[in-house]
Amino acid sequence: MTRIGIILGSTRPNRNGEQVAKWVYDIASRRSDAEFELVDLRDYPLPHLDEPLPPSMGQYQNEHTKMWAEKIASFDGFVFVTPEYNHSTSGVLKNAIDYLYNEWNNKAVGFVSYGGVGGARAVEHLRLVVGELQMADVRQQVALSLMTEFENFSVLKPNDYNVQALDTLLHQVVAWSGALAPLRAAA
Repeated sequence: MTRIGIILGSTRPNRNGEQVAKWVYDIASRRSDAEFELVDLRDYPLPHLDEPLPPSMGQYQNEHTKMWAEKIASFDGFVFVTPEYNHSTSGVLKNAIDYLYNEWNNKAVGFVSYGGVGGARAVEHLRLVVGELQMADVRQQVALSLMTEFENFSVLKPNDYNVQALDTLLHQVVAWSGALAPLRAAA
């Protein structure tokens, strides 16, 4: 069965991302077309990239990198849950992405973002990054505004249209993950 990782891209105390990631997981887990797993970057405390060789060589030296690589390799596709910090994604998510190369290749990815403008600028940056990693980013995005989708900027209250958008995003990620399977098998 297709396996999709939902990566929670924030490790801050009192992060809004935990609510968002759990919301995504709760909706995703009702589906029968894939298996979904929530991956919290707090559980993978990666220091700033500390591998002596480029990730594209796949010759990881550190145990934390090997554990991260094994986890990411186990998935066929991803949903990145990202905040927007300073018009981009979080440093911790970018660092986690930069640790690996082949483990990301030929996999689909969708984005659920949140922030002042729904995290749109964070996703713009991530789309450039995942292209370099040979990932297929799906068109649908869920952008949650802190102004309209969070009560008091801290309690997630998504509107119905966001549930529909998330369902479309999940469908696209699962479909593209299946379509890319022959490329992953050939690699």
